[in-house]
Amino acid sequence: MEYPRKQRILIVDDDTSVQISLALLLKQSGFEALCCDDPKQAIALLAAQPVDLIVQDMNFSLQTSGDEGLDLLGHIKLLCPATPVLLMTAWGSITLAVKGVKAGATDFFTKPWHNAQLVQLINTTLELAVPPSAGRLDRQALDQQFDFDGIIGEHPELLKVLATLGRVAKTRAPVLILGESGTGKELIADAIHRNSPRADKLAIKINMGAITSSLFESEMFGHVKGAFTDAKTDRKGHIASANDSTLFLDEIGELNRADQAKLLRVLQDQRYQPVGASRTEQVDMRVISATNRELAELVAAGEFREDLFYRLNLITIRLPSLRERRSDIPLIATKLIAELAADYRLGNVAITAAAMEWLTAQAWPGNIRQLKQTLERTLLLVGKSQLDVADLCNADAIDSAGAGSRTGVNGLTLDQVERQLIEKALAQHQGNISRVAKALGLSRAALYRRLEKHGLEKPDGSDKDEDA
Repeated sequence: MEYPRKQRILIVDDDTSVQISLALLLKQSGFEALCCDDPKQAIALLAAQPVDLIVQDMNFSLQTSGDEGLDLLGHIKLLCPATPVLLMTAWGSITLAVKGVKAGATDFFTKPWHNAQLVQLINTTLELAVPPSAGRLDRQALDQQFDFDGIIGEHPELLKVLATLGRVAKTRAPVLILGESGTGKELIADAIHRNSPRADKLAIKINMGAITSSLFESEMFGHVKGAFTDAKTDRKGHIASANDSTLFLDEIGELNRADQAKLLRVLQDQRYQPVGASRTEQVDMRVISATNRELAELVAAGEFREDLFYRLNLITIRLPSLRERRSDIPLIATKLIAELAADYRLGNVAITAAAMEWLTAQAWPGNIRQLKQTLERTLLLVGKSQLDVADLCNADAIDSAGAGSRTGVNGLTLDQVERQLIEKALAQHQGNISRVAKALGLSRAALYRRLEKHGLEKPDGSDKDEDA
């Protein structure tokens, strides 16, 4: 009788003690472990036999620059692109590990590691690995299996995200969504919830940067009547509202250290205590968090708790920026123009091929949000049924003139330009902090910091729910 082969994991590290410790842990967990001392041995072994996962160190010399690790990663992705790679690093080299993930590694962990967490990471990585026989991902095939409404694109990097999303949606595993501002992190969170067993319940969405520390416990955990002066009645918090559903924590990187500890306690045992209550309550919720900041770097800088970081990122989804999937820009622009034209009752609006090429060539640091604002501004200022390159450029020039020129402003410092942009946005949105922050691609907390930095007054009533 032939027994199935154990999953084979390759360890690449020049430290013998690390090899021995990892190999023992893997064997105890039911895996077959192979060990190599350096990149050349690793490449030779991979050419000779298949492995299911690779665990590699980032440094193989006294220089500790990480160049050898990144070079090895590049060779691995060429030789066996479907094989997942986990990087090992120290907290002092988090930036290097993040660079490795962006270069194709699946994830990273730090030395010294926690055995149970590492085994869980390995199991999750193997479960989510795309088998080599799966071939090229197809958007139409994915759409037949899952509901990805509102997520536009067919670029391979986006399809990888969607394939991962489809596999993790049915679980209750916590998901951390990373990506630049405007890349659509909330859309991804919505899709995870929509494709989960909890889809029949409303997802609860919280902007963590908008909750002040003094209100954190009341907002998140709720309170009972008489808990404090203004507590006239019992109030259910966001966590209780998320029972049997999904709790989406947006801008999680803005949460301060004191409130991080309070959140961690809830995530550890799914229990919370309303302010003023005498007993704890049980909750069953799935947590999805998102940020445009590198949480691992915040951990290394002491700004974010390491234990909370690991509690949130069992599954990490990194969204590609718009400039990393330029082939999707025509699809996105066409969809946005149709929606905007319908919203403003402008009839059918087309865009020339030259204008589409111009859009595709732009850097879009604000990603899809910036692309939408550019198209919306052009439609409103130009008022034509067919947009050309000149229309896009003229609308941009008109808008820039109103702001004192957004780029290339003579005689102004970067701080002065930033102040002008904030002042213009405050006037345009009548001091609505939520809308101003969204227009500028900032969290509310970050906007408040800039208001203080530039000596600008906080608008009256800005602590209220500005989107109400």
